[in-house]
Amino acid sequence: MSRPHCIATGHHETTQAACEILNEGGNGVDAAIAALLTACVAEPLLASLGGGGHALVQTERQPTACLDFFAQTPHQKRPDPVDFYPILGNFGTTTQEFHVGTASTATPGVVAGLDALHARYGTLPKKRLIAPAQRAARKGVALNGLQYHTLQILEPIVRATPEAARWAGLMDQSAPLPTVGTLIRQTRLADFLDQWAADGADAFYCGEVANELIKDHRALGGHLQHADLQSYRARWRRPLKWHYRGATVWSNPPPAFGGMMLALSTLHLSQSLSPDVARGSAEHVHALISTMRAVNTDRRALETNHLRGDQSTLHHDFKRLMARHTLTQKGTTHISIDDGKGCAVSMTVSNGEGSGHVLKGPGVMMNNMLGEEDINRGGFHCWPTNRRLASMMTPTIMHHGAQSKRYLMGSGGSNRIRTALLQVLSHLVDFEMDLQAAIDAPRLHLEGDHLSIELAEAWAEDTRAWLLDHHRDATVWPQRSLFFGGVHATGPGQASADDRREGASSVGEAAPQPRR
Repeated sequence: MSRPHCIATGHHETTQAACEILNEGGNGVDAAIAALLTACVAEPLLASLGGGGHALVQTERQPTACLDFFAQTPHQKRPDPVDFYPILGNFGTTTQEFHVGTASTATPGVVAGLDALHARYGTLPKKRLIAPAQRAARKGVALNGLQYHTLQILEPIVRATPEAARWAGLMDQSAPLPTVGTLIRQTRLADFLDQWAADGADAFYCGEVANELIKDHRALGGHLQHADLQSYRARWRRPLKWHYRGATVWSNPPPAFGGMMLALSTLHLSQSLSPDVARGSAEHVHALISTMRAVNTDRRALETNHLRGDQSTLHHDFKRLMARHTLTQKGTTHISIDDGKGCAVSMTVSNGEGSGHVLKGPGVMMNNMLGEEDINRGGFHCWPTNRRLASMMTPTIMHHGAQSKRYLMGSGGSNRIRTALLQVLSHLVDFEMDLQAAIDAPRLHLEGDHLSIELAEAWAEDTRAWLLDHHRDATVWPQRSLFFGGVHATGPGQASADDRREGASSVGEAAPQPRR
């Protein structure tokens, strides 16, 4: 029986693209492809054809599957001096060092992922699916508050090269940043999409675009070679599946880290959170913080945990994963689409911060997945060759309740992804909250031993006193912040886009509703 479609994404143009395709008879995967292409236009600092991602697909007739189209390390490391340098991202009250340049780019997977999704599940022709993104790219998309804030943080990257400056809407490298409301056009990307519709992934990994990319890497000091592009494959994987209380959960499998960390978190929370505990009480937040501490990404903390039963196996697998793959923790955007006819897609994508290198032909900013300290703990340029990078991305599907209600969710937010999703899942399962309320509720995040508290005044007085007494150096955020992720989710007849990241949702044929 057909139900209303439900869509939640990081931008109203992205949601509108998905809505348009569903209203014309496309399925959830068709809509997700159109949405991702449009996100590359409307959310260009987060999503790009030069990046990578993961998609979880569930249909009525086929097993749930996960597509890994994340970035891959190059086959060889360039021995001579490379184009790789630090920049400081300005967050207002603090700065963070990122590394960019041509040599920060890993083999991208988005275009291969789009082809793999369409080949397995697509029903509408690619020419139709590219139309919303092309229209937005040629008409222009107004810069919104989130994108402008991100642009301010990454200003040194968009000023790194003349091409990057023009790509970001600057007249030249010294021009002021575009303001909120400025139309950003990407006409070269719109033209390239015609090539993709006609030639598929070959339009990017072979021919003129590939030649341009490799020529740039050779001339500027990057690692990529033709063999990296020609051998790249999007991989279908069996998703992780586990149970949390009465719910069944599917999420991203290895070599990604996110799904396994979410599974470990829910398993620990099921032991530490009593069924009769009140939401927001001191007992509740203590259980959450205990869980976050137990599933800390620090390897030493993991090795000292003593887990039992299913947790022991997950813990062993996670340590093995930590030893074999370099971890990337990047900014992301997420797309959740349930077409109401049995097909559902939870998809997370990222371009890192962007390398500063823009391909002139298609006008695509390339990723900088090799350019952050946290994925190069042994030192930069020590990554293993020809291996998938491991991601914190955690596209997730949950069935809950006697009627097996389906929820789709995912988040941006680097290593805050797992804690954001854990709290939303717990709100839905443990406290039977409405989807919107579950997403809007204030969040906590523990990084090492340092606690961040969102909307401290929204917590009960005794809970707030307990938090501040036990975590005297906690960072207190007076309002909802994108620091705590951006969970864009759908449920039965519901769609909720997180206002922490200015997302937009749609149910049925309704126009996208932005969160403000």
